[in-house]
Amino acid sequence: MTVYTLNLRVFWPLVTCLCTALVCLYQAVRSRAGAPDSDSAPDSGSVPLLKGSALLLLGFLLLRYCASRSGGGECGPRPRAACSARGPEAPPSSAARRSLLESFYEQQLRLSPHVLGHSKAHVSRIVGELVRAAKAQGLQPGSLTPTLRGDFVQIGSAYEQHKVRSPDCFDILVPLRLPPRLELELRCLGAEEPGLAPELRSAFTCALKAPQGAAWPRGYRPFSEGFCVELQGRRYLSSALVLRWFQGHVQRCLGAVLYRLQERCRISLAACPGRQLTLHILPRSDYVCCHISMAVRLIPAIPLGDSLYLIALQPGARKAQPAAARPLQALWGLNVSKQEQRLLSWLREQTPANSCHLKCLQLLKGLRDLRGRGLEQPFGAQWSRVLSSYILKTALFSLLLRGPWQAWEEQFLAERLEDLVLYLRDCLQKRVLMHFFLGNASVPEAVPVPKLLKEAAPVNLLAAFDAPTLDLAAFQLLNTWNQAPKIIRMYSSPRYLRKSPTLCKHITDTGQESQSN
Repeated sequence: MTVYTLNLRVFWPLVTCLCTALVCLYQAVRSRAGAPDSDSAPDSGSVPLLKGSALLLLGFLLLRYCASRSGGGECGPRPRAACSARGPEAPPSSAARRSLLESFYEQQLRLSPHVLGHSKAHVSRIVGELVRAAKAQGLQPGSLTPTLRGDFVQIGSAYEQHKVRSPDCFDILVPLRLPPRLELELRCLGAEEPGLAPELRSAFTCALKAPQGAAWPRGYRPFSEGFCVELQGRRYLSSALVLRWFQGHVQRCLGAVLYRLQERCRISLAACPGRQLTLHILPRSDYVCCHISMAVRLIPAIPLGDSLYLIALQPGARKAQPAAARPLQALWGLNVSKQEQRLLSWLREQTPANSCHLKCLQLLKGLRDLRGRGLEQPFGAQWSRVLSSYILKTALFSLLLRGPWQAWEEQFLAERLEDLVLYLRDCLQKRVLMHFFLGNASVPEAVPVPKLLKEAAPVNLLAAFDAPTLDLAAFQLLNTWNQAPKIIRMYSSPRYLRKSPTLCKHITDTGQESQSN
């Protein structure tokens, strides 16, 4: 919701002009009423008029002077002596910075729980009906094709309480069920293969094993030919072929639910080769605040147990060149969103009731987006990838576990946000920020970690970026924090707020952003 603030530079001159006009009108009416006596006192009306105008002008100047003393200067609410001593570009005090951050959060980042709740309810109802219809149409006796399990898993920032600005983008995992009696054999590529692109070191291969006593050329040939690729005599489940089948299957099933949903909302599907299926929803709601166009990304997922899922690789990773022995379509990404939600729930229990750790993450997202508006290409495109929401969230996890928990109380918002910025700056300069779950032995014991994650090779999330890019990102990050008051004021002006909102990440396709948001 847009918040309007009073512009004193316009308000006080208008008040002065209005009062002057009223005084002139009063003097004109009075002189006209006392016209017979005007000869005896020709200058009786001019003196009060001049006195009134002079008093109003002096009052206006006094108010402008007081406004400049209290908060109109570049240095915020500090006295002029302090401003001149620290220079015009000196950072504001902790209290002033926190006040500005709180204002920025409330006016531009904070989501209304009412609007977010209605948006999630719309998404759950519509996706639920679509998934049930797709499951029903896929249940064919003797069919050796994947089928929908019938449920869906809500992931991303909208369900982790750190989404910013508008509830217009959602991520939904749609679990698939493979033909019965098939077994999966997973292997993480890690760093064991020479020449492997850094973006692919967290990728998995998914080899299929036929049931005991079954031969591939007989009963499983249709599935093998339609959904697998053969490498070195073994059959691997293809993420590209599964994704293509899922898109076609959901598109065919959409017509079965459109007539039931046409009174509730307008629905359309956007399917591009190699990209996840996106469901666009425009509710026909009686609530004006909930009349928001939403983009829901439907992600086909292969369940592995322990709330782990295989998904197709992200767009950023798909641009990398794999090793010659591993075609790109044979690689999968591992989704650990449920483990992250459990970790966030445990952190919520450990931190104070008024903890600011999620607000710090939201504010850092907001500052990143504001700073990205003024960066030149091609670094502007790299900025959002280096500081993706997944990387920011991973840095927050690592910093939180350093403790103490009481240091994250709301009153220390500015200090904790500065700690997060400095910690992330150090990670960028060292070129190392490890994946929080893959091969990490420091995960709290209270958060159960599946065996597959414990035995996986550690993955550096920053390995995909070169040293000059990380150095420039570290410099810009620290500069963004030092110039945060100036950047917030600049992009909070009506000239920028009137611009159309940022496109949904499902449309702009920011790569790693979709892993967490």
